[in-house]
Amino acid sequence: MSTNVVAGVMNYLADRAQKPVTYMYTPPAGTPPRTGEYAKFPISVHDGRALREQFSLDVHGFLFRTHETTVGNFYDDTEVKSVYYPEIEHLVRATTGASKVLVFDHNVRCAPMAERGENAAREPVRMAHNDYTPKSGPQRVRDLLLNEAEELLTHRFAFINVWRPIRGPVQEAPLAVCDAQSIKPDDYVTMDLIYHDRVGEVYVMNFNPNHRWYYLPRQQRNEVIFIKGYDSDPAKACFTAHSAFDDPTTPPHVQARESIEVRTIAFFAQDR
Repeated sequence: MSTNVVAGVMNYLADRAQKPVTYMYTPPAGTPPRTGEYAKFPISVHDGRALREQFSLDVHGFLFRTHETTVGNFYDDTEVKSVYYPEIEHLVRATTGASKVLVFDHNVRCAPMAERGENAAREPVRMAHNDYTPKSGPQRVRDLLLNEAEELLTHRFAFINVWRPIRGPVQEAPLAVCDAQSIKPDDYVTMDLIYHDRVGEVYVMNFNPNHRWYYLPRQQRNEVIFIKGYDSDPAKACFTAHSAFDDPTTPPHVQARESIEVRTIAFFAQDR
């Protein structure tokens, strides 16, 4: 096998007989917090660094870029919101040509910190998924922007997440992204996210051996990944499956992955 490809495994939905559901709070007694049967499937993950200039957010659904940040502490919410949010707003606008970018949320991930309950960290997600569906994308705009939403929804908009290591290089649980061109409509399966007051939707993925996965081996702090989760223009890549995976080239006892993902909406002046 080429040294530019690693043989990994990816968690995919294994049984479509039962609709997958995840509770975002502790459910009533006797109700499982998550339904859906998943299994590991073999995948090939390509080194995307040498190919980075060939990728297009509107064709492949993701981009690899270099971006320097002035943030000193990514676990300080105040610093992230006051310094990093404006940096990412500028980066997404400059990269996409959007007329307006809203940075509305972020999360940090580190498995040991999540286990200890530190820094509001979560564990890396180890399941092929996409963060929005045709229903939940527009609904999220309405939830966030209220009175502006209906006007904004008459023009093109896209949800774009920006992912980076807090510390590099990432060797444990690196992020892999799937070429949107290699995903068929039937590969997407809607999963309900049940909150106390609403029901949201994301996509989980059926396995397809034609899926083309990419990552940045030993990704550094100044390397970011753009992930498109939704696009209102059906002529462009709309969704991008992504997930952490185990890189078989990773040596034992490496530093746990620490990462931050910022969620944005890019609004465009032209119609959908």
